[in-house]
Amino acid sequence: MSSLHYSSVTDEQLVHINKSLAKGDTIEVVKWAYDTFSDDLIYSCSFGAEAMVLLDMISGVKKNARVTFLDTHLHFPETYALIEQIRKRYPELHLTIKEPEISLAQQAEAHGAELWKRQPDLCCQIRKVDPMESVLKGTVAWMSGLRREQSATRADVQFVNRDEKFQSLKICPLIHWRAEEVWQYIHMFELPYNALHDQSYPSIGCEPCTRPVKEGEDSRAGRWSQLGKTECGLHLAK
Repeated sequence: MSSLHYSSVTDEQLVHINKSLAKGDTIEVVKWAYDTFSDDLIYSCSFGAEAMVLLDMISGVKKNARVTFLDTHLHFPETYALIEQIRKRYPELHLTIKEPEISLAQQAEAHGAELWKRQPDLCCQIRKVDPMESVLKGTVAWMSGLRREQSATRADVQFVNRDEKFQSLKICPLIHWRAEEVWQYIHMFELPYNALHDQSYPSIGCEPCTRPVKEGEDSRAGRWSQLGKTECGLHLAK
């Protein structure tokens, strides 16, 4: 088990680790993560474009790596179809599907129909944040495909981060990648990807809360449009 833990790692240690990792390339960050945490590391996979890159790299480093997908029961059919493609391409990955504690029907009974329209933060809490908390309970670290250029809220993310919300360490190997580089990798290695990306959906979440973006808009403009919300809550400190 790794000696690095959320509760004991110091700011100085994190600075040193991040400076050291910055000297190498992305695959070396992935290798460091699995050398350091092994089965105590979970990749939380959204099956977006960045996920295709990370899944491919991870499969070459640790074929049976732990991967989890938060199934809100509100994803696009194209997302579920992609998951099956990934299962076939990387059969040794330990992919699990984590569902919310309550069904959509139970949620509607407790909070009213289409909660995402009225209280999107509560909907995300029930269907994403709470399940993720359950997944990470007792786990030292998790991996994410965050990139700094995606949004202002992600501009300062490091390779290794202390995650206050889940009291774990969050590993982000792709922080310096640009969207063009992500797609270059996907095309170079002929990786599968969500068909909605070809229909002006650069960022894909739940179907009711995701729309295609218009020319000139930010890549995440199609998420929670007109709701004053930019993150589901997984990557917010509190």
